Amino acid sequence: MLSRVADSIYWMNRYIERADNVARFVDVNYHLHLDLPSMNGEQWEAPIQTTGDYDAFVGRLGKPTRETALRFLAFDTLNPNSILSCLSAARENARTIREIIPSEIWEHVNTFYIMVREAVQMRSFFDSPHEFLEQVKSESHLFTGITENCMPHGEAWHFARLGRFIERADKTLRILDVKTFLALPSRVDVGDAFDSIQWSALLRSVSAFEAYRKRHGSIEPDRVAQFLVLDREFPRAVLYCVHAAEDSLHAISHTPEDSFSNRAEQRIGQLASELAYADIQSIVTEGLHEYLDDLQLKLNKVGDAIFDTYFALHPVEPVRR
Repeated sequence: MLSRVADSIYWMNRYIERADNVARFVDVNYHLHLDLPSMNGEQWEAPIQTTGDYDAFVGRLGKPTRETALRFLAFDTLNPNSILSCLSAARENARTIREIIPSEIWEHVNTFYIMVREAVQMRSFFDSPHEFLEQVKSESHLFTGITENCMPHGEAWHFARLGRFIERADKTLRILDVKTFLALPSRVDVGDAFDSIQWSALLRSVSAFEAYRKRHGSIEPDRVAQFLVLDREFPRAVLYCVHAAEDSLHAISHTPEDSFSNRAEQRIGQLASELAYADIQSIVTEGLHEYLDDLQLKLNKVGDAIFDTYFALHPVEPVRR
């Protein structure tokens, strides 16, 4: 497979997954404000911090309000992580490999992009964004379903899967880390109903609320962190995503498990081993925020290694006679 084609498939899936996740934490932040007392005010810094664009936002638009934050995260074409920018980038990647991917994928990505672009004109979005955000999540699910059912499960499919799970692991880490930005009225509120609402909202943002309650029952911060980082069976947990991405890397290179043939496989294998033997109590004792930051750096290095191994153009050594 040409590296150009693999690169486009990988990034098309990362951008769709990113749009889905932006919709998730914007929606949960919106509903969080409906559940919390009005005296606490609206906190729109958190979802912007989650995407890593807070400094860019403040530099252009000042202190976030509901309208400026929603516009920035959903439709701002100057924000590369807005839902519209992600769909535009995914569509452009799909267009360049239109003759390679199943027509159903191209048609869906194109329709999805048009839906989001036309929503820019909806004034009602700023008063009630839930319906639009639900539609973004549903279209993302449909894209995943079409990819699973219409694409042969060969090399191209593994690059699609690799992009989706690397992006998902990154966003789960960011969504969990956002709890450190959500302010409580005072320190005595830690662990009370107010705090519990925020942890429940966090679980809902990754569709993990019901799965968590069935597994652990009551909402406890340490168990929530354990579930979202170290669970081997929940599809949005970081460890699950890392294992899935590792499987696809080995399927692409045909390298046996527990070995590696390139830097990407080495780094993701090291990350999977670290997560597999991690202990949540040790993580909390050392600092959850610091641990999540470190995991994100390691995941970024995996992404860099994937780019260097499969997508980067390397100069060809001259033939010596």
